[in-house]
Amino acid sequence: MADVATLVEQARQGRPRAVARLITLVENAAPELREVMAALAPYSGRAYTVGLTGSPGVGKSTSTSALVTAYRKLGKRVGVLAVDPSSPFSGGALLGDRVRMQEHATDPEVFIRSMATRGHLGGLSWAAPQALRVLDGAGCDVILVETVGVGQSEVEIAAQADTSVVLLAPGMGDGIQAAKAGILEIGDVFVVNKADRDGADATARELNHMLGLGESRQPGDWRPPIVKTVAARGEGVDELVEALEKHHSWLAETGELAARRRRRAAQEVEAITLAALRARIGDLRGDRHLDVLAGQVADGSLDPYTAADRLVAELTG
Repeated sequence: MADVATLVEQARQGRPRAVARLITLVENAAPELREVMAALAPYSGRAYTVGLTGSPGVGKSTSTSALVTAYRKLGKRVGVLAVDPSSPFSGGALLGDRVRMQEHATDPEVFIRSMATRGHLGGLSWAAPQALRVLDGAGCDVILVETVGVGQSEVEIAAQADTSVVLLAPGMGDGIQAAKAGILEIGDVFVVNKADRDGADATARELNHMLGLGESRQPGDWRPPIVKTVAARGEGVDELVEALEKHHSWLAETGELAARRRRRAAQEVEAITLAALRARIGDLRGDRHLDVLAGQVADGSLDPYTAADRLVAELTG
């Protein structure tokens, strides 16, 4: 295997195989992962990340593919991270969105990767933040993140994207589901896809009404637009790109873009720290000290909080 510095350099040149190998290192939590992240750090923070979420069947993959086409017409290098449910047998991605995006497969300026959730809730893979860093470091101007589409646990996309797009479709009860799932709060842009179907206007009106009910915005705050599309025919996609670009500009002008990225980085660092601590706790399970603490909690001579404090002191001391 090529060394990390060579892979990063090749990824910077836009070589798909190098990008793929770096993301594989991320997914497998390979020993080289720290070196990969350190090498990519100087090149991160340039890409505009757009998350697409919504219930299964609303047309997330079709909309993602249509957005790739639109951004390529603008001369942008595009990365797509399509997070799929996991196979219970192999742990691999089950649906394979790349199959549905074949029209972009031969474009060297488009990189599409399916990732499995591997049991991780929230609609995203645990490795998504590092995979986004790889695509960012590889020079992608825009990264589209398409989530699993599991409904009420989808809100995690808001933590990973600069702009969150919530897709709905007429006749699917999405309005009620959106209110339940709390995704009205995370949506920066709302899309009523399959707008050629009966009920599209009613869905848009209902959504607009719900957004008005939950509104507590100050002057200058962003008000999420509602865009109607027929993604399968490319209708309304230019309007969607325009809405995304307006939100991107608003984020940059208000300082919210930097604030969102700081929050994202803080969550990423916290997750890595917690994983390291869990690993150390796992190492302590055969340790005599943990066994003694557990015995004291079990016989009532020590409360679990004091035991935990003592364990933390040992881990961090």
